[in-house]
Amino acid sequence: MERRRQRLRMDILLIAALLLLAGALYAWQRFRREQGGEAAVYINGERAAAYPLDTDVSVRLETGAGEDYNILVIENGAASVTEANCPDKLCVGMHAVRYAGESIICLPHRLEVRIEGGQSSGVDIH
Repeated sequence: MERRRQRLRMDILLIAALLLLAGALYAWQRFRREQGGEAAVYINGERAAAYPLDTDVSVRLETGAGEDYNILVIENGAASVTEANCPDKLCVGMHAVRYAGESIICLPHRLEVRIEGGQSSGVDIH
């Protein structure tokens, strides 16, 4: 019986230590992320445009031959895809991105909106 209690205590301590470690890793990741400076648009793997996150804008992105499009909205320092004519519309359902390294991807249209870090360049590239 005593051995069982000892084992239960050790299990509880192990679980508590793992939860503490997970919480510390989450907090470290959460507080060290960098505010992005621009939303870079990649179509077919090539950089097609970049828009500063400090300027509100709505842009229609033509993503290929035909009528494929996505609507990119930058508002309050975050970028989101609000409309697309792809079959699954997963890109529309993704949360708005604002931190360096975050991205929104539309596989059917081969589109990636990637938040790149640092200060915005203030230059719109087409």
